[in-house]
Parts: sequence; structure tokens; C-alpha cells
Amino acid sequence: MSSAGPSVRVTLGALATVLLCLYPATTALATQSVALGASFTPYRLGAPTTIGINLQIGAPAGQIPSALTEVEVRYPQNLGFALSGLGLAVCSPTVAAAGTNGCPADSIMGRGNASAELRFGPQLVSENASISIARAPDEEGHIALLLYAFGPSPVNTQILSPAQLLPAGPPFGGRLNMELPIIPSVPGAADVAIVSLRVTLGPQGLTYYEQTEGNTLAYTPKGILLPTTCPRGGFPFAATFSFLDGSHPAAKTTVPCPDPRGRPHRHRGRH
Repeated sequence: MSSAGPSVRVTLGALATVLLCLYPATTALATQSVALGASFTPYRLGAPTTIGINLQIGAPAGQIPSALTEVEVRYPQNLGFALSGLGLAVCSPTVAAAGTNGCPADSIMGRGNASAELRFGPQLVSENASISIARAPDEEGHIALLLYAFGPSPVNTQILSPAQLLPAGPPFGGRLNMELPIIPSVPGAADVAIVSLRVTLGPQGLTYYEQTEGNTLAYTPKGILLPTTCPRGGFPFAATFSFLDGSHPAAKTTVPCPDPRGRPHRHRGRH
């Protein structure tokens, strides 16, 4: 787990003021359900890829989940992070706090997006944010990351969260640990609740730069190398969620082995 604490800056606009004048606040929360999805793009054994992770959180109709404080995703063995060509540069937390646009391009290791819900009186309002993932200085020999999320409307939110790639026991090869800050909404109302979090680690959508003989060349980093063989039953993923209400539900999924005949495959996450 990263030792650096997450930071958050939230500004509530005129929407909050208007709705609070019209409706009383409520703090009701609901028992949340969770689901995990995973993907490789492209998906060819022995070739570099981008890993996609899709986290979904649900609650009964008309209610919002408890605030998510931490999530840990365990990923399969023998994924080639060390030779991925990702994270050649490092971005300091002080630079990333103002947005990853100030980070070196070669420090960006992935992208993503998040959706959240907050309650203004009886109304549920959705908030969307884009995510950039930058490499941070290593911590105790482990790769450290910084997740920067920016959501412009209806709540102007900027979040910097620490993450790490850590060891994990079989059948997994490692785990991605992400800490999430509590995002307050308005006095008397429940905290902002994340309902979906999608992130990628890999070269998809990334551009790096290299200096060669005085020229700057743009290129796409190699990517995370998949093993040459698929484990029996497919590539396993599992996730543990930690919520402000003290609950720790888990979910798992498997990316099936590719069909040798080239047919598309389908998979679903399981609780």
C-alpha cells in the first residue's frame, strides 16, 4: 500500500446551492454490489498488450453506494511489466497534483475514466471524470503510480490518488492497489459515490518521445507482454473493494484463452 495519502479538491457550483434550497439533504446509503471485468487489447499470446480493468459498483434503485476508499485488483502470473517499455520517466507528486499535463509524456502508463453519483435532495446527479496514470518514484522496490482524475461538471473535482504494483500469491502474479479519497458533497448529504472505474495499463492511446541525433521522434511504447501459453481455464483476475461503511466485497473474472480458430470469445465478471 502506498504511504502517500490521496488528495482531493472539490468545488460545488451553483447547482448545489439551487437544489439544496429546493430539497432537504439525505444521508441514506445502500448495500452495494460489485463486479469486475478485464480484457487484453490486442489479445495474442506472446505479444504485447494493454490490460483493461473495469470495476462496477451498484446499489438499489434510488440509492447510492457507500464511498469507495480502496480497491485492489489481482492480475495473472507471467505478465511482462518489466519489459513493457512503459514508465520510462517519473512524475513527482507535486507536479502531478496540478494535472498530469505537467508530467513527462514518457511517465504516462495508462488512461481511464470514472463515474460517480451524488445526491442533492431527492435527486441523484452523475459526475464523470477522465483519468491519467503516471509513474511515480518507486516505493520500497515496487512500482508506484499516481492516478489523476479530473471531472468538470456538475462538481469540479480534481483528485490525485496513489497506487502501487505489488506482489501476490498464486494463481496471481501481482496486484494493483489503488487508494481513493473521500469526496465530500454538501453538508448533510452522503459523500460522492464511485459507481464505475475503468482503467488501462499499456500503450493504447499513448505517445512517447525519443531524442535521436538531435531530432525528437514520437513512438508508441511496446506494451505488457503476454505469456506464450494460456493457463488452464484462462487468465484469472480478482478484486477486493473497501468502502467507507466498513464492507469489503470481492469480485472475480477470467479472460478465456484465445480460440485457436480465431473466433471471438466472451466473458463475464462474477461476484
